[in-house]
Amino acid sequence: MVVAYRVTPGATISLSMVVTVGIALTLGSASADVLTNYHDRDIDAMMKRTMKRPIPSGDISPRAALAFGLSMAALSVAIPLYLVNAASAGFMLVGLLDNVVVYSLLMKRRSWLNIILGGFSGGMPVLVGYAAVGNPFTPIALYMSALVMVWIPTHIWSLAIFSKDDYQAAKVPMLPVVFGDRIASICVAAASAMLAVFSVLIFLFVSVSIFYTLTALALGTLVLSYSAKLALDRTRTTAWTLFKITSPYLMMLFLVLGVTFWF
Repeated sequence: MVVAYRVTPGATISLSMVVTVGIALTLGSASADVLTNYHDRDIDAMMKRTMKRPIPSGDISPRAALAFGLSMAALSVAIPLYLVNAASAGFMLVGLLDNVVVYSLLMKRRSWLNIILGGFSGGMPVLVGYAAVGNPFTPIALYMSALVMVWIPTHIWSLAIFSKDDYQAAKVPMLPVVFGDRIASICVAAASAMLAVFSVLIFLFVSVSIFYTLTALALGTLVLSYSAKLALDRTRTTAWTLFKITSPYLMMLFLVLGVTFWF
């Protein structure tokens, strides 16, 4: 939201708004995690990476997790609805429905397209923030939201390659399970190339500093180099390294964008 404020001409913001929207987004993200963990508790128990999560490990009962997740979800929509505006609440609701219903309930166990159709939820926090301070349908708002969605395939598919055995055991049709490591790694490389190019195209919507452009190019080159390495060696180690590299990618881009506009 703070980055949205910096790049939106005429936008106004206050500390109370930052806190309010920050709390709502935290509750929304947490509720999505809890509700998807509730639905996936059976397959989580089959996978080494997830079997120690609170529900499959027995630390929290499914009923308690469901009640907690639904309560946080309701609060995450109610807070912006009553304290910010209806648009922020609407984007929050869309994000929750896409992540919990489309991704987890409908797509995750049925199609390798699960993260594509479920990836719209990733861009909703950006629009929640934009709706709080300005017009969420401006080109720059939609671009920044889309940037998150473009980032998701590289991030998740690299993790899926690393955890392929887990997904196979749980019969979850992630990309490498359906098409194999070779095709999956090529798709990751293509997605990384798209991400690297897309991250620089922000200049089409707003004037950015050379510092942002150089940062985007450097990060894009790093991701592309490891994606190419993954396409060549298809090892779990490279897949894990790429996943870890992409984890702070968006934070760094948005941070640099906000800082450059601040000064």
